[in-house]
Amino acid sequence: MNKSIKTAIANLIGKRVSTNSLQFRLTVELIALSVISLTSVAVWAGWRMEQAVVNNHKQMLEYVAMRFPDQVEMYMETGGVKAGIERTLNKVATSELAILVKGDNGEIIAKSANNYDLSTDLQNIGYSKVPTTPQIIKISDRYVVMCGSSLTVNGQVVGKVYLSQDITKDQLQLNSGIYGLIIVSIMATGILILAIALRIRKALSPLQEMSQMASMISIEDLSAAKLQLAKAPDEILGLAQTFNEMLQRLSGAWEQQRQFVGNVSHELRTPLTVICGYLQSLLRRGDNLSIYQKQAIETASAETERTIQMLQDLLDLARADSGNLHFRQAPVFLNTLVTEVAAMSAKVSDRSVTAITSDQDIVALADQDRLQQVLINLVDNAIKYSTEPVEIKLETKEDQAMIHVCDRGIGIALANQQRIFERFYRSDDSSTRSRDGTGLGLAIAKSLVEGMNGRISLISKPNEASIFTISLPLWKPQK
Repeated sequence: MNKSIKTAIANLIGKRVSTNSLQFRLTVELIALSVISLTSVAVWAGWRMEQAVVNNHKQMLEYVAMRFPDQVEMYMETGGVKAGIERTLNKVATSELAILVKGDNGEIIAKSANNYDLSTDLQNIGYSKVPTTPQIIKISDRYVVMCGSSLTVNGQVVGKVYLSQDITKDQLQLNSGIYGLIIVSIMATGILILAIALRIRKALSPLQEMSQMASMISIEDLSAAKLQLAKAPDEILGLAQTFNEMLQRLSGAWEQQRQFVGNVSHELRTPLTVICGYLQSLLRRGDNLSIYQKQAIETASAETERTIQMLQDLLDLARADSGNLHFRQAPVFLNTLVTEVAAMSAKVSDRSVTAITSDQDIVALADQDRLQQVLINLVDNAIKYSTEPVEIKLETKEDQAMIHVCDRGIGIALANQQRIFERFYRSDDSSTRSRDGTGLGLAIAKSLVEGMNGRISLISKPNEASIFTISLPLWKPQK
């Protein structure tokens, strides 16, 4: 199908409809069938009109040509062949039917007196091109049915007789009727196309509504989510009911998973804490341990602490998912907080961490402890994946406070940026897989920021820089 036709149909049934969609295909197929059907009807009707108008003239002309020799023989009894021909012409010819008889020597024996000169028409056409059976011929602006045949009288060939009937008026009426039929067919096709497109669009609108509702369902409202279609066919209502049942099963499975993660994290943290305490006590009092034994115990202690931290992260995420992670929203002076985080991170890591703030105090509505936890996490990642100085920039944009944690490190590939905030997601890049981490830090940061009605985003270029941005609502004093 022509690309412009596809575009026109797609614009008719909706700008967002893909050319591969069911709605587009059904519309195109029904429109094609309708156009073919209407075209076939129009062609057949036009052909029937032509047959009804033209065939009568052809049959009459053929009948006259067939009876002409017999009439000549009947009228020639009193005056010879030429007299018989002239009398036959006067008897048969009309204002629209012209007859010309030409002898074998090329001379015109007789011709009828009509509104038009048949001999002139024959000269324009050429005597040799006159059909033997009646056919429609256009001469200038006129339409005539013409034929020519040999004239045999009493077994002898006298010459040729040419017959022509002017059907201009009937042909013009036929053409007008055909043009009107074409216009009506085009208008009917257009109306039918519009009706088909709108009807299919309306019939499939419950599916589009269902798709839009399904796309807005998130983990947070999974338990309360339900597709409700007021007016839809039984098949689509059955599909919506099945989808709602699937949502309920997903909600139950998700709730069980959250409870499992929270319970396991809580139950495993206590014994691991005890094990970690015994290992650290053993290291402090193990003066008679060999170097190999000390290294083994140190490794075990480090891994135990790492596991305890991962369990704590899982517990925080489980609490955030279940809504049990409470936030104490209050005005927070970001200038002071950013400066303290930068100084603390620089002191612990022995790396350059700079806070860039404005002279004007920027106050955001947030939980200070949670926000500090997020900033320390982001700065720690920046230090871990970069050897260059790290910067924390603070600015405002409209009614939002913006905190940018910038590094000039290895960056993050575009394919990984879409999943960087997923739980346990670790890039396959060897430069990042070798570093410590559980893959939960950024997921926790995202949950905490969103819990404070904020948003966290990332801009990164591989081998150049990464910028994590936290957006928080500015605090507005009540008047």
